[in-house]
Amino acid sequence: MKETIFIYCDGACSGNPGPGGWAVVIIYPEGLVREMGGGERLTTNNRMEMAGAIAALSAVQDRPEPVKLFTDSALLINGITKWIGGWRRNGWMTAAGKPVVNRDLWERLLSLTQARKRRLSWGHVKGHAGHEINERCDVIAVAFSKATNTRLYDGPAVGCGYSLLEPGPEHLRESSTGGKTSSSKPKSKGGYYLSLVAGRLERHPTWAGCRQRVNGVSGARFKKVASAEEEREILRLWGA
Repeated sequence: MKETIFIYCDGACSGNPGPGGWAVVIIYPEGLVREMGGGERLTTNNRMEMAGAIAALSAVQDRPEPVKLFTDSALLINGITKWIGGWRRNGWMTAAGKPVVNRDLWERLLSLTQARKRRLSWGHVKGHAGHEINERCDVIAVAFSKATNTRLYDGPAVGCGYSLLEPGPEHLRESSTGGKTSSSKPKSKGGYYLSLVAGRLERHPTWAGCRQRVNGVSGARFKKVASAEEEREILRLWGA
């Protein structure tokens, strides 16, 4: 099985409607990170959440690897995994008999998800729950909503400036999205955590121990690994 591409996306809006921005962080299996962002002067938060997912999936549409996309938008998760089939059968009308809002974006998103077939899954993270990549997406989206200059990173993972650790149970919402785009549950067994602080590497059997060492430490790196081989690859990416 090919390794997975991990995507994190977010949206922000001031006024709703008002000026908004979207953000994406893509982590490629070859150890590269790409940040993306954009904005509109008159939009809504929901449109920006969807715009981020559309931009991200468009960016990887020619890649063969499976994709896991994380978002903190309940509307996005539920819309694409639960409601969109009924909307289409009802002629893009809701159960209440009203036209589906943002149909143009839902149709674009549906086309991208159908193109990936079973190679796409969704993860629902809590907003502002301390996960570094989700927080980074929020910073980018807010910057674009305010038309503020922000530097987007595109390069080796070791230089991105934040941890690439996947969301833990404390970051995830308990939800099931079912079907071809179902959200996989976080692994509760297997693997261990690496932390690198001031050039010193330590291994931790639990996330709690790793978090205690790296929390609030500038430049600290941490990552969950499943094997010695994966550890060697992470250390190579970190330059350790």
